[in-house]
Amino acid sequence: MANETETKRWNDDAWTAAWPRREALTGAVTPYVLVAAGAEPGERVCDIGSGGGGLALALARAVGPDGEVVGVDVSAPLLDLARTRAREAAVANARFVEIDVQTGVLAEAPFDLAVSQFGVMFFDEPLAALRAVRGYLAPGGRLVFACWQDVERNPWHVRTVLRSMLPSAPTPPPGKSPVGPFAFGDDEYVHELLESAGFTAVDSTDHETVARGPASAVFDRSSFQLFGIPPEREGEAQAAIDDLLARFAVGPDEYEFPLAFRVFRALNP
Repeated sequence: MANETETKRWNDDAWTAAWPRREALTGAVTPYVLVAAGAEPGERVCDIGSGGGGLALALARAVGPDGEVVGVDVSAPLLDLARTRAREAAVANARFVEIDVQTGVLAEAPFDLAVSQFGVMFFDEPLAALRAVRGYLAPGGRLVFACWQDVERNPWHVRTVLRSMLPSAPTPPPGKSPVGPFAFGDDEYVHELLESAGFTAVDSTDHETVARGPASAVFDRSSFQLFGIPPEREGEAQAAIDDLLARFAVGPDEYEFPLAFRVFRALNP
């Protein structure tokens, strides 16, 4: 089955309930994606891994009433959140569809533009997924996405201080690739993937910014179980995270997290 582990994770109640607090980080990157995407009035856009819908709703405003945005995700709870936000914001030209882009058929294609904000790193067959994305695009269509630079440039990520407490990562089955937030941290690797998928004019731009938010923007205690931290080591893990967070504190439960990310652009010839 494609993306079985990630589909389970992104439909976990505790994980998805914590997601809106983590948007303090992802939302800080949205302006950079919007600039790189350059969505025009009347364009049709696909948002891959649309999550809570923040980027999709911003794009829907950019393309205007004559354009359309279709957000796709494997997470039913986050799709429900995105639909609720669209209704509350009275955004009528954004729709949200539950589908695995790697294997599913999206009847709404073709699109002028495909975007993703930290979604493309979770495909367990990234080459197949990117080929599928290219198939969603009209000739001359654009792909724009943001991914994290490597974990060493993102010291806010709590796994950096939990490594010694975590179980060994399982070896991916034959034909599968490791997934996770930093799976696309190697610029050269991603360039090669995009070109192998048939994209042209591939380029990337490195960015740094600072996101301000609460501790829950980067960590929620319910994550211990998802991480595989043994119950007897949760106290030790929490102490390590508290020490990490202290580096970024600017006030009571207020932190400034330095983000290092990369925005890719490519064309469907």
